[in-house]
Amino acid sequence: QVRLVESGGGLVQAGGSLRLSCAASGRTFSGYTMGWFRQAPGKEREFVAAIRWSGGSTYYTDSVKGRITISRDNAKNTVYLQMNSLKPEDAAVYYCAADPNSASRLPLMTYEYNYWGQGTQVTVSS
Repeated sequence: QVRLVESGGGLVQAGGSLRLSCAASGRTFSGYTMGWFRQAPGKEREFVAAIRWSGGSTYYTDSVKGRITISRDNAKNTVYLQMNSLKPEDAAVYYCAADPNSASRLPLMTYEYNYWGQGTQVTVSS
């Protein structure tokens, strides 16, 4: 069993930055693909970014490319989401997720992830 705990959310002005963290516990997650998703009020949970366990492969949804960076520190069992140039449309609850399965492509769908955190709120004021 893997437990994921997100932190780092908060209120930021448009154009500002936040770094989200997701700490994993329960077992090593070095073999897991990690992802970040977000869910705004009244909308479905959507994919933001994913990273291979090695850190050598990442993927981003188009709307965040160039502004958001996913990274991980396997020694600390932590995955990060550095968010720069934030926009009001980035406001949502952000969730990290873990996928223990190895596949040829990075998982982009919620059902492909086995473990989820409780989420952290990101609010962007205009």
